[in-house]
Amino acid sequence: MASPRERILEITFNLFSQQGYNSTGINQIISEAKVAKASFYQHFKSKEDLCVEFLNVRHQYWFGELNHFCDDEANLKLKILKSFDFLIYMNQKEHFRGCSFLNILSEIPMDNIKILQVIQQHKKDLRHYFSELLKDEEISDHIYLLFESSIIESQLFKSNELIERSKKIVNNLIS
Repeated sequence: MASPRERILEITFNLFSQQGYNSTGINQIISEAKVAKASFYQHFKSKEDLCVEFLNVRHQYWFGELNHFCDDEANLKLKILKSFDFLIYMNQKEHFRGCSFLNILSEIPMDNIKILQVIQQHKKDLRHYFSELLKDEEISDHIYLLFESSIIESQLFKSNELIERSKKIVNNLIS
C-alpha cells in the first residue's frame, strides 16, 4: 500500500487534472487520499507547498518518461522527432490532459513566485533539452516552441494532428 504522502500526491494529480488547482480543496484531497488532516500537514504546510511538490514530482516523472522514450534513438534528428512521438504517447496515456505546468500556470496569480518558479524551471529544462541536442540556439528554440504549441493545441482539440504537422516542420528544419 502506498504511503500517505504518495496517496496525497496521486490524488492531487488526479484532482488537479480533472477539476483544476483552484477548484481542488485540501479537505477533498485529505478525504480522497484517506489520510488524517494531521498527516497531510505533516507532509505539506499548505496547498501551495503541495502544488510545488506535485510539480517537482511531475517534472521528474515527465523528464524520466521522455528520456526513457527517446534514449534508444542514437540519431539526433530521429531523437528530436521521437520527442514529438512522446507527446502522442502521453496524450494516449493521459487522455489529452495537457501540460500540468501550463494548466496550473493558468490558475495562479502571477505574484505566486513559489509556484511560478517551479513552472519556469520546468520550461527552462525543456528548452535546454532541445538546445543540448542541437547546439543551435535559433533552431532549438524554434523546435521548443513547436513542441510547446503542440502540447497546447493537442489538449485543446483532443487531436495529435498538430504534433504530426510539427514533426514535418522539424524534419525540414534539421539537416
